Amino acid sequence: MIGAGMGAMAAAARLAVAGHRVVVYERTQTYGGALRRFTRDGFSFDTGPGLLPLPAVYRDLFVKTGREPLEDCVELVQTDPSARHVFADGTEVSLPNASRGGVVAALDAALGGGSGKRWGDFLVRAREAWDRTRRPLLEEPLWPNWQVLAEREPYPAVPHRTLLRTRRAGTLAEVGAWELRDPRLVALLESHALAYGLDPRSTPASAAVLPYMEHAFGTWYVRGGMRELARVVYERCLARKVEFVFGAEVTGIVEKDGRAAGVELAGGTARASCSGGSPVVEADHVLAGVDPVRLNRLTKHLLQDAGDLRPDLLSPRPGRFTVLLALRGRREAGAAHRTVVHAPDRTAELDFVAFLAKEPAKPTVTVLRPDDPDLRPDDEHEAVVLSAAAPTGVDWTLADTAERFADLMVSAAESAVPGLPDRLIWRQVRTPHHTAEETGADGGAVPHPALAGGGGRGLLPANSSRLPGLYLVGGWSHPGGGLPHAGMSGALVAGLIVEGPDFRGSQ
Repeated sequence: MIGAGMGAMAAAARLAVAGHRVVVYERTQTYGGALRRFTRDGFSFDTGPGLLPLPAVYRDLFVKTGREPLEDCVELVQTDPSARHVFADGTEVSLPNASRGGVVAALDAALGGGSGKRWGDFLVRAREAWDRTRRPLLEEPLWPNWQVLAEREPYPAVPHRTLLRTRRAGTLAEVGAWELRDPRLVALLESHALAYGLDPRSTPASAAVLPYMEHAFGTWYVRGGMRELARVVYERCLARKVEFVFGAEVTGIVEKDGRAAGVELAGGTARASCSGGSPVVEADHVLAGVDPVRLNRLTKHLLQDAGDLRPDLLSPRPGRFTVLLALRGRREAGAAHRTVVHAPDRTAELDFVAFLAKEPAKPTVTVLRPDDPDLRPDDEHEAVVLSAAAPTGVDWTLADTAERFADLMVSAAESAVPGLPDRLIWRQVRTPHHTAEETGADGGAVPHPALAGGGGRGLLPANSSRLPGLYLVGGWSHPGGGLPHAGMSGALVAGLIVEGPDFRGSQ
């Protein structure tokens, strides 16, 4: 197995339980992929995903791989409110967790004008899209006739009273403009896509399932930081006799008799035989938890052609820019775990993220303020994480480019953290380059969940490749990025190997 990300470890644990001997080769010195931790001066910060949607995926993993359930290994805390939103006009609203009625009431009270009803009606339609796509896009291997998913827009058409006809939105931006109308509701909708670097102007309307998932299943935090989730999955793998080799760079996929037969390692890696060249490890199956750019470098076999690769994953994709703040002073009572501060100029922000503008604009910033004593030196200090979507095509090492963008983020966060400038002790800036170093993803890009419609540009490569014996796992393969989707990729790959190509998905 190539890589020790969350999807790869989920597959490893399941395969080990099924009786396979599994060895994981990881180029860095630790596990978890993007789920990393930064510590300094008694402060600890999650540097990847900060919250867990759809925890049932990892509950299922622990049920299927042992008697000890997930909640016996980590403490899951449902965040309430789910999020506080600060809009460009200064309006604020706190949305309760997993409560459609509560969200509708909160929006009506904060925004007025029937805002809650419009959002509630939107969630009903988003649920219809979810019901149509949940099984094929989350619980089943990608259909061989994936074109059906690409051509059929699952988000329903909406009657238009004035024109006496219905019209079907093709993009998420059209959903917002046609159905929500209020720019604050539009910002609320689009922020769910922007969290993955998706431009709502070109993202399929089926991305409506992203806010629906949060409202329907809630948002959860892992006590001690999200890195704890990676730790317990890793320990579950060890308990099932999965072997890990860290500092092991895979430089090639070995082919024999028309199928994947092992991996080639960089010289000096232990535990591999050597036959006149780089060390080679033989295997019955090879699982690759790497991004498409790196995968293409590992084999001369044509894994994808124009008919296989739906989105252009080989072109630059957006990443995540993070600022870690060490603050003096006690976290105020009732502070929201997550606050989303929306950008004042949406078009300028999207143009920068989509590589259409060189000058950075003030971004939409997610501010995470977990009330967790494990992350701070004492109760008189606070650890805060700021994150925003950012292009990977920018050379963040030039001059003060990264610091200027960090300044914009900190300025936005002042509306979420009282007294921020005076409380700041130090900050740590992390650009997509840091993500690239830790995950190997080209440019530090972040994968998005698979989405139907849009001509297939929201789909990702299937878990089975055109090279027999080679399987794709993790966020850069079906069903895409995000913790629950990566976890499901592990379940799908394990099912394909254990049950064979007739495997029809998780039950």
